[in-house]
Amino acid sequence: MSAPAPSPLAIVDAEPLPRQEEVLTEAALAFVAELHRRFTPRRDELLARRAERRAEIARTSTLDFLPETAAIRADDSWRVAPCPPALQDRRVEITGPTDRKMTINALNSGAKVWLADFEDASAPTWENVVLGQLNLIDAYTRNIDFTDPKSGKSYALRPNDELATVVMRPRGWHLNERHLQVDGQQVPGAFVDFGLYFFHNAQRLLDLGKGPYFYLPKTESHLEARLWNDVFVFAQDHVGIPQGTIRATVLIETITAAYEMEEILYELRDHASGLNAGRWDYLFSIVKNFRDGGAEFVLPDRNAVTMTAPFMRAYTELLVRTCHKRGAHAIGGMAAFIPSRRDAEVNKVAFEKVRADKDREANDGFDGSWVAHPDLVPIAMESFDKVLGDKPNQKDRLREDVDVKAEDLIAIDSLDAKPTYAGLVNAVQVGIRYIEAWLRGLGAVAIFNLMEDAATAEISRSQIWQWINAGVEFENGEKATPELARKVAAEELANIRAEIGEEAFSAGHWQQAHDLLLEVSLDEDYADFLTLPAYEQLKG
Repeated sequence: MSAPAPSPLAIVDAEPLPRQEEVLTEAALAFVAELHRRFTPRRDELLARRAERRAEIARTSTLDFLPETAAIRADDSWRVAPCPPALQDRRVEITGPTDRKMTINALNSGAKVWLADFEDASAPTWENVVLGQLNLIDAYTRNIDFTDPKSGKSYALRPNDELATVVMRPRGWHLNERHLQVDGQQVPGAFVDFGLYFFHNAQRLLDLGKGPYFYLPKTESHLEARLWNDVFVFAQDHVGIPQGTIRATVLIETITAAYEMEEILYELRDHASGLNAGRWDYLFSIVKNFRDGGAEFVLPDRNAVTMTAPFMRAYTELLVRTCHKRGAHAIGGMAAFIPSRRDAEVNKVAFEKVRADKDREANDGFDGSWVAHPDLVPIAMESFDKVLGDKPNQKDRLREDVDVKAEDLIAIDSLDAKPTYAGLVNAVQVGIRYIEAWLRGLGAVAIFNLMEDAATAEISRSQIWQWINAGVEFENGEKATPELARKVAAEELANIRAEIGEEAFSAGHWQQAHDLLLEVSLDEDYADFLTLPAYEQLKG
């Protein structure tokens, strides 16, 4: 008797979208279903392992480099695969979601790379998931243009040789896609985003002289990198392209991954192109993992934790040294400033900060860095041009002067700053405003002249949670308590209502956002990711 045929992937509870049949083809969905069947059990095991590791950190309040992988770190002979031409020069990368206008603007921005984001800069509505894929297909076939309905301004692509190289970021391992199910089980969002993009575009990108390139978010261990590597090997065989065609850059944005950088590169060595040093998610991960660790792990206001803080400097220096030792690109952090069209003085001060930040990264040995807005591309470009000149990167700078010890990465109390009442207010303000926009389907949101994404909301709510649970006393004598957080949140909600007017307030999701922020900030049982309960409330 023959085995029953695998059940097909089902589209659940989703309104039909224009041209969705071009993305959700039978063959593409079969590929996503096969990824799910082969690899979701391992994904589930790795998520369980995260919880076990977190429990161990709660017990010991420490982390160290792994003894069982010491031989990989000690072996100086291995390198990641040679870099493809399209990724040799990454001196400026622009980030953003894959809506139609952003797709054109990012590709035209003058940046070397566009991080096309299905993760933290995109709220995962079904429309964003499917139409984001369609926009990338249209960009590669030059079938994309856009006219802004408000301004009437038209946007079109420049010639191919002037466009940024796309590095696509799928969702992290922890998020599922409720609209796609196999046997009643939701498919991991990572497999949906990766699978649809790779299936439709891998050969098309090769024909354009580029390839399927990815940013891998929220990685917590080398075993999670190993899973991605196995996915890549299967995917390349499935569509019949050479092994090693895929290239992946891993975001080192969790504290546990910072102790496994070499191992992560080793697991992905045939497909690795670099590591990236994030900021907000990295701080969020420190709070999440060391939230029971006492006063020495309490972070000050997020804006007081710059990349020059001793423990952040240890992390970035180690990242550059690790990458260059293994022949990989080291990519720096985000310049999130959004230029004001009305306030030249604000721009002047912010541009100087951006320039100083990018100068530091270039001088430290980074091969490139991120910006959130096209106006910042020339500033970042200038910083890296000064150091790189005509060279595409500085991977030959081995930074053998760097010697980072395990304890340096978690020396949080080496930073001379304390939480402030203004920091609490800002965390509440940004948290409510970001979550409200996210619930409307927007993942990248300009708030107080900064481009914020889900990582911002994560660090904001985590800091509120940590300060309350650590019994922090602010400089004004007030103590961080649930009551104080509720009072500040109520005041912010009233301020927003006065600021935008009753009609706009009623049309938004402000009360819902307020309630959700307080839920994840005050609940005794700390939620691993804000986006998990938020996704349950996301319409569409």
